[in-house]
Order: sequence, then C-alpha cells, then structure tokens
Amino acid sequence: GDIPLVCDLSSGILSEEIDVNRFGLIWAGAQKNIGPAGLVIVIIRKDLLGFAPPETPTMLNYQIMADHASLYNTPPTYAIYIAGLTFHFLKENGGVPAMEALNRKKAGMLYQCIDSSKLFTAPVAPRDRSLMSVVFKTGDPALDKVFVEQARERGLVNLAGHRIAGGMRASIYNAMPLAGVEALIRFIEEFDKTQPGGTHV
Repeated sequence: GDIPLVCDLSSGILSEEIDVNRFGLIWAGAQKNIGPAGLVIVIIRKDLLGFAPPETPTMLNYQIMADHASLYNTPPTYAIYIAGLTFHFLKENGGVPAMEALNRKKAGMLYQCIDSSKLFTAPVAPRDRSLMSVVFKTGDPALDKVFVEQARERGLVNLAGHRIAGGMRASIYNAMPLAGVEALIRFIEEFDKTQPGGTHV
C-alpha cells in the first residue's frame, strides 16, 4: 500500500539480510548487534523527511540530522568508533550473509533442543521465532527459577525471562559464539534428564 512501513530493528539489524527498500524508516539502537548504547542508526526514505511536527525535539528531527550530516550536535565518538570496528569485523568475516548463516545455525540448534525436550517448551510459533532472543519455559515458575540459578552457577548468565512473561530468554545476538549456545544446550539437556517430567523420567 501507500502507508510507509516503520520498523524498530534494534534486535535484528546485521543479524540477517534485510531489503531496506521495503521500509519507509528503520530505527536501530546500536546496543544489541553494533556497539555500546548511546548510538542510534536511522535509515529513512528522503521523501519522508521534512514532516516533523513543530514540537519535535531537535535530536529527533531527521531533517535536521540529514541537513547536518548527523553532526548537528557532538556525536557519540566512542560508540561510533566501536561500531566501525564491528563493521570491519563483519566485512572481514563474510558480511551479513555469513552472520545470518551462523545465527540460523545457533537458533536452529537451540530451538531443536527445546522442542525435543519434554520439560521445556518454546511458546512462540515456529514461523514467528526470533533468531536473536529465544524464549522458553518449563510451565512451573518455581522450576524456571531453579533452572536460571543452576545455569548461573555454570556460567550461563542473564537467562531470566521478561519480568511480565516469565520463563527464560536466551539472548544469542551476533556476539554470542556458537560455543556459548552449545554450552546452553548441554545444560538444558542435563536439566531435562534430572528433573521430574523430563526426558528420561
């Protein structure tokens, strides 16, 4: 249709190939796959510039940013420097296509492990599942807490799910190596075997 598609790609940018021509505006915080917090990347169609309401803060007026080559204010130089290192690393290692292949492998392995478990479930339909944030749960909030605590003792940290959704959430962004996902899979399989209702009970 004629309605521009606006997308927050903070979690997905650089994780897989995306046709930017499909979007009117892409907004992406750097803190997931690009660099430290404090840097935002905006990709906007030129014909959508110039429509900001008068009350729009200067820093959110993309026409002003475009007119000043994103230098209207002092830029976050450290965050930009780290982003540059990330971009060089990606280019030297096959670019986004190679990263997408690795991410699909990591996510596929983890989802397969969860789906084959009798204790854990992934509540998101397969066609809607994220490559970057894998959510799963046991169905018992108390057991979920035991899993998170025992995982932390193994060096698998920050697995607690969203405070509203509960369960677990494995953030497997670009920086997470395959070995990290494999370690989580081994622990899930072990936990599944040793708990009532698990695979071997």
